[in-house]
Amino acid sequence: MRDGTPPVRTHVADGTGVIELDRPAALNALDLPMVQLITKALAAWRADPAVRSVIIRSTSPKAFCSGGDILAMRSAGLDGDDTAVHTYFSSEYALNALIARYPKPYTALIDGYAMGGGLGISVHGSARVVTERASLAMPETAIGFFPDIGASWFLPRLPGAVGWYLGLTGARISGAAAVECGLATHYVPAADLPALEAALLDPAAGTEPAAVLAEFAADAPVSELAAHRAAIARCFSAPDLAAVRDRLAAEIRDAATDGARDWAAETLAVIDRASPHSLAITFDLLASGATKGLEECLAAELSLARRTARTPDFAEGVRAALVDKDRRPVWAPVG
Repeated sequence: MRDGTPPVRTHVADGTGVIELDRPAALNALDLPMVQLITKALAAWRADPAVRSVIIRSTSPKAFCSGGDILAMRSAGLDGDDTAVHTYFSSEYALNALIARYPKPYTALIDGYAMGGGLGISVHGSARVVTERASLAMPETAIGFFPDIGASWFLPRLPGAVGWYLGLTGARISGAAAVECGLATHYVPAADLPALEAALLDPAAGTEPAAVLAEFAADAPVSELAAHRAAIARCFSAPDLAAVRDRLAAEIRDAATDGARDWAAETLAVIDRASPHSLAITFDLLASGATKGLEECLAAELSLARRTARTPDFAEGVRAALVDKDRRPVWAPVG
């Protein structure tokens, strides 16, 4: 809390529950108090007949939510504080499940970064609106962790092995690409967001949120994924991680254009820079999650998160990304 201002503000406006993320200095990184405030509001509104729908938004266009509070989890892991680790992840994952099973329309307005935990409080909702400024990612393999917040459930279900590509590489995708692959449901230009919010909050409209969103949705431009969808499907549908690497190497060798070769080479280089332990965990987790329900996936992720938070790779990955910021992690040897 900064200057007495809570990091999450909630209120009801003409029948719509509004959740505003307001921790701009941390790009709305989702800490435990934020998780608890969101959960409290949603729990209160769930059975309140005066609340017909929910909107979650950020007060800043720079970030919707940049992820979970991994600095705090690194500290707890280094201290061996399993209670703090368990409390945070169990609370966060319970919130993800609450959103997924919410009985009222839940609309996330994503304008800016939405990564890791930011997807956990948006992707599980009934509507995910993105703008041209949106940037979505699950970047956990680069910090010695794994895609969590129910990602082992939703990533394997994206078409054309895109979820495996996003989970293993941590690639950032645009709002247009998010609509294309199903992470987002509507594309709305940022300039139209104020009018969209006003329409969603207007009880006089007498319209369900879905109809309002359909009215404001625009056709998304061709995304950066479009040119590589076939190659993503070929490479990331491989039966194991070694085969993913082999198929990317084959793309580098056999691709018909320089652009295709460059994409494959860059993708392979990203994988080779990631934590080997995280890559192995992620591949197995996505394979397992493809046949499980969301609650089963979240339970498996919780068990894994408690162990991973105490591993050398997680401590090192967060150090390199957010503490010293040298971007040069030294991963633990495999085997």
